[in-house]
Amino acid sequence: MPAGVYRHLDGGLDERFHCAPGPGGWRYTSSRPGLRTDIVVDSRWRQIRVELVTPGWWVRGGVTGPDVAWVRASGGTGTGTGTGTEHAERAAGFLSDSPGFLVAVARALDLADGAERDVRLVAFTGPSLAPLTAPWRWRRTGTSVHETGTEPLPVAGYDVTNLSTGEITRVHLAGDVVLDAPGIELADLESPPNLA
Repeated sequence: MPAGVYRHLDGGLDERFHCAPGPGGWRYTSSRPGLRTDIVVDSRWRQIRVELVTPGWWVRGGVTGPDVAWVRASGGTGTGTGTGTEHAERAAGFLSDSPGFLVAVARALDLADGAERDVRLVAFTGPSLAPLTAPWRWRRTGTSVHETGTEPLPVAGYDVTNLSTGEITRVHLAGDVVLDAPGIELADLESPPNLA
């Protein structure tokens, strides 16, 4: 079960994470100052349960067929101070600045080297978890193999383009661990990534 620390370079914050395959999919949990994240995916890597909690807001949602649905409310305890607002959007999943979302989206797309695919995602940003739906293009640039002390480690590279802005970023994944991404550094890894 991989566990470790991602460093968010912009704010100098550390995100402590755990992730593990389960009988029906995969789960990622993390916490850092100002945000708690919980992502559960099914065997096809669809985000069936997502929860984000900040000091002032919380979001719970998941994929429902071709759409995503979520509830967003004020109150950072996860219970809210009142009734949350329900939302639905035609999209394949969610994004946030937690690296777990990069793993979930990349694995759901299941791209071969050189392949690309456009996908609509709902991104939650800032301390208020404001939602923004945008189209993204994911292209798998290739896979390199790195020798380690135990077994070869395949690393997949992706170019991720926000089609609304044209901004292209590069992401490198080893199984279910992000090795690097814009503003993200893998600061510590206590056990090897799951490669299956």
